[in-house]
Amino acid sequence: MKKHLYLSLLLVFIAFSSCEKEPETELSQVAFPVTQSIAEFRASVKIQESRAIKESGKIYSWKDYIFINDKNEGVHIIDNTDAFNPKKLCFIKIPRNHDIAVKDDKLYADSGMDLLVFDISNMNNIKEITRIKDVFPQYYTAAPEGANFVDFQQFDPNQDVIIGYIIEQRKIEYAREDWVTLESNTVNDGGSSGKGGSMARFSIKGDHLYVAEKEKLSVFDISAPENPNVSSSENVGWGIETIFNYEDHLYLGSSTGMFIYSLENPEKPEYVSFLQHVLGCDPVVVKDNYAYVTIRGGNECEQDFNQLDVVDISDKKTPKIVKTYDMAEPYGLGVKEDWLFVCDGSAGLKVYDTKNTPDLRLINQFNDINTYDVIPLEEELLMVGGNTLYQYSYKGNELSLVSSFTLN
Repeated sequence: MKKHLYLSLLLVFIAFSSCEKEPETELSQVAFPVTQSIAEFRASVKIQESRAIKESGKIYSWKDYIFINDKNEGVHIIDNTDAFNPKKLCFIKIPRNHDIAVKDDKLYADSGMDLLVFDISNMNNIKEITRIKDVFPQYYTAAPEGANFVDFQQFDPNQDVIIGYIIEQRKIEYAREDWVTLESNTVNDGGSSGKGGSMARFSIKGDHLYVAEKEKLSVFDISAPENPNVSSSENVGWGIETIFNYEDHLYLGSSTGMFIYSLENPEKPEYVSFLQHVLGCDPVVVKDNYAYVTIRGGNECEQDFNQLDVVDISDKKTPKIVKTYDMAEPYGLGVKEDWLFVCDGSAGLKVYDTKNTPDLRLINQFNDINTYDVIPLEEELLMVGGNTLYQYSYKGNELSLVSSFTLN
């Protein structure tokens, strides 16, 4: 996300030796943080009965269970033993949660600035087993949707946690050329691991959890899940949004392009290359010698391009865009065998034949549904959007709806 976050409503203007710029006054949408003490925040994690979802986020699959993020609220767990009749199992209240990953009966989840680990070996008795504090210090640097400015004057990160925002229209004064922003200053592995969608920031491979943060790639050693530790953390770029691992490489989607990192040393990924594209929010998936990247414009993405890029990665040191397809408002995507699935927002789910990549052929489109992210599994396709979980089965060359499960 590239939305600028401003340190305060009253910025100090840079004085020049010969002149001083006159401030401008405009009406703008200003976000004011709603805070909670750090102690209260950390004590608020709870295992609760299932409840209606407020706003569905990312999706994750492990064994016969589906995990759906309720943005900033926590994680809904669904028993999917019977795909025709999924059942809500429980809700893990995790404030400021957006991502999870699972391995060996352990669920890893972000909670604001912390990393939590839960034992889910008994779904009727889920337990929080550890909390690694203050590993995501920049958790609050993503501005809320609809805000142009954030007023941090009353926020002390050493005392409080931001749990939400109130957005109001206010008159502000600023000199346009003197804006100061926080951003300018600052797969599945097989076995017992689960599988996340293309919008994920968490990915597990072997004994390592890879986390894509706004500007960093962090690696956690999870060989001892009760005591994860940071193996490495380095600045990799600006506006990092998603992570996807495939055949010993990490592919990081950012608002400016795609980064490729080698996992030859799994504890310290090594930079391989960067492919720049038009500004936009972009998840990425990979199969064989091609990466597929959706780029969404509008709102926080700061441009109006909506497209699917096909990237030749046969030479990972010099990836190149070989074809582009127009989209309406693309979000997540997934690839399985010769099929590419694209969640095109309100334009529905699009299914492409990839046999002749980079020439893609649209073979199906599911209209009249809102789509966000998708996970292609061995026997079924999971998709979430509009607070609904959709499941499709693969039958020959067709995709058939198995069930639609309302999460409200």
